[in-house]
Amino acid sequence: MVEVNSKICENVTHCIFDMDGLLLDTEKLYTQATQSILDEYGATYSWEVKMKVMGLHSLEVGRIIVDTYNLPITPEEYTNRQRAATEKNMQDAELMPGAERLLRHLSKHKIPIALATSSAENMVKIKTQNHQELFNLFHHRVCGSSDPEVKNGKPAPDIFLVAASRFPDKPQPKNCLVFEDAPNGVQAACSACMQSVMVPDEHIPPEMRKLATKVLKSLEDFKPEEFGLPPFQDE
Repeated sequence: MVEVNSKICENVTHCIFDMDGLLLDTEKLYTQATQSILDEYGATYSWEVKMKVMGLHSLEVGRIIVDTYNLPITPEEYTNRQRAATEKNMQDAELMPGAERLLRHLSKHKIPIALATSSAENMVKIKTQNHQELFNLFHHRVCGSSDPEVKNGKPAPDIFLVAASRFPDKPQPKNCLVFEDAPNGVQAACSACMQSVMVPDEHIPPEMRKLATKVLKSLEDFKPEEFGLPPFQDE
């Protein structure tokens, strides 16, 4: 089902995709890794905190977690520990519903697509190792936590502006459509003057979805023609 949204969809020529929680079902794996660290300090990873950190650079996540729970470790130490914990289970990340169909459809119709993830390059390799052929469909990928051109993480617009600039034809922001699951990512797209399709977790409240151009229950519900893209033909 598609959620009610009164915003007008403008035609686009390029698409930029977030990865965690949108294309790959990694958010539950991150939650498990985070909770495994917090267990040592008798703390519980709440949804309120999770919504704050979704889509942020890894070090910024570390700062928020350490500050929120008053952990006796540095953000750098937390980040290293979480990285070690996630490396063990991210290899099993599965595709989200509708992700493969959409990416193959856009690639088939030669719509330029890019990946813009806050994850570092090494983590992207781990998460996508069972889906390499599919992720090779992207023209390029921007890994926010390790890319020197991405000065500020989401909700700043840097990652999406960098992603757009690396397409050969240098599209204007208004011609790019961002796919996101997190409020921080949608805000980043809005700040970059790009439209966005949001596929939020059901726990994310309505007021944190308002900036999105379109809000969907699943990528399976996306209708490309609403943004001037080739429609699905039972592919």
